[in-house]
Amino acid sequence: MERDTKIPSREEIRDILELRHGKEIQQKLSDARVAVAGLGGLGSNVAVQLARTGVGHLHLIDYDCVDLSNLNRQHYFIRHLGKPKTDALREQLLEIHPYLDIRTDTVKVTQDNVAELFTEDEIICEAFDVPENKAMLVNGIMEHFPEKYLVCGSGMAGFGDSNAIHTRKVMKRIYLCGDETTEAVEGRGLMAPRVALCAAHEANMILELILNIMQQGGN
Repeated sequence: MERDTKIPSREEIRDILELRHGKEIQQKLSDARVAVAGLGGLGSNVAVQLARTGVGHLHLIDYDCVDLSNLNRQHYFIRHLGKPKTDALREQLLEIHPYLDIRTDTVKVTQDNVAELFTEDEIICEAFDVPENKAMLVNGIMEHFPEKYLVCGSGMAGFGDSNAIHTRKVMKRIYLCGDETTEAVEGRGLMAPRVALCAAHEANMILELILNIMQQGGN
C-alpha cells in the first residue's frame, strides 16, 4: 500500500537548502539559469545534480525518447520508456524540487536554432554524443553568445582510470570535462560510473561558474 507523501512547501525547501549552503550562496544558485543540451548519460545526470543543489532555472533540450539501451547509464527508469527525454527528466526533477523553473524544448539543436534556443540562459552545458554536434554547438555559442559560459564533455568511455577525468579551461568562457581521449568503440562502450564521473565534473564546474567565476567577469 502506497503512503501519501505531503509535498514540502517552497519555504521548507528553501530553508533546508539555505541551511546546507548558506543564504547568500543559495540565492545565487536559485537565480542561476542553466541550459542542458542533450539529456543522455551526461546531461540527465548533470540536470539531476543541479536540481538537488537548488539551481533555480533549468532549460532541458533533447529531441529523443527514452529507450532500453539508455538505462545502463542515463537517469531514467523502466516507467519512462517511450517518453520524450525532456518530459521524463522534468518529471524526475520536480520530484526532487517541485518549485524549480524548468523549461523544455523537445527539438534537435542545429546551427539554425542556436540563436533562438539559448537566449535566456547564462550557462550552457554541452552533453551531446556526436563530435560534429559538439563542435556545432560550441561554434554557435561563440558566434551568437560570446558573453555566455559553456561547459563541455569529451572522453568518458569504458571503465578506465577515474583520475583521468578532469576539468580544463580551454578558452575564457569555455571549459572541458573528461579525459579528452577515450571514445566509445566496440568493446569499450559507455558505462554508468565513468559517465557519471564526467557529469559530476560538468555539474561542479557549473556551480563554480555560478558562485565564483561569473562574479569576476570570467577571469
